[in-house]
Amino acid sequence: MSASFLFPSDPLRAARPDPEFAAEVAAARATGAGVALVDHDALTAGETARAVARVPRGSGPYWYRGWMVQVARYEELERALTARDCALFTGCEAYGRAHELPGWYATLERASLTPRSVWCAAAPGTPPPAERLTELVAPLGPGPGIVKDYVKSRKHEWDEACFVPELADGARLSAVVDRFFTLQEETLAGGLVVRAYEPFVAGGEARVWWLDGAPLLVTAHPDTPDRTPMPELDGVREAVAALDCRFVTTDLALREDGQWRVVEVGDGQVSGVPRGTGAVGDQITALFTALADATP
Repeated sequence: MSASFLFPSDPLRAARPDPEFAAEVAAARATGAGVALVDHDALTAGETARAVARVPRGSGPYWYRGWMVQVARYEELERALTARDCALFTGCEAYGRAHELPGWYATLERASLTPRSVWCAAAPGTPPPAERLTELVAPLGPGPGIVKDYVKSRKHEWDEACFVPELADGARLSAVVDRFFTLQEETLAGGLVVRAYEPFVAGGEARVWWLDGAPLLVTAHPDTPDRTPMPELDGVREAVAALDCRFVTTDLALREDGQWRVVEVGDGQVSGVPRGTGAVGDQITALFTALADATP
């Protein structure tokens, strides 16, 4: 059975795809694959039966291509689809392993490919107290660091909610963490992550798309769509294979000492394709052609 695709529906017109994914829907349909719609708002609200009401029973298997969803909601999506005699190519356990840093960090750290990191679970609106933060970051030693949650940073609020010039400065660390939690609000994913800061050269990040352990294509990062560095993948291929997730992305940046570093791993189903360059159409076509040909 060939692959099909799940996309978010238009929040205003539920029978149509979300306009933000129009190019991807067209590419999926051009392969001859089936397309079904999921109500993203209902999914994030926990109304899973309503979210999948437009998915035909007995259809699939599906690749999900849509907005990020927290791991708990993805698990609910998987269960709801199973109840409709459908299936996902990426199960919940694999989704969480690629989507959240605690799931993929050990594999990448063993290969010496990613900045050192520490983390702790935390709920939205409840940043760890100062003494807990001091204990948490102690293994990183002195020096600058980056604050994020299990999935995303707030790098566009660099000085107030992301970068800590000196992790040993407990007051400054607490201030950045508190501001990060305030800005993340209910979107906080999993908890707090603090990463050792590494200086990268100006030039943007490369997003490498992997399918079944093989690099499928290299694109720009959505934040820098006009820049597409071509990273060396020595060691990365082996680490991605060890991660044992079918469809993932790795964002790589060139450190000032000339080493390519994996700064983020993501589940490919919720990773963004860059826009605004002439190559995007060809990249989307290549992506969906490969996914449509995948076997369960």
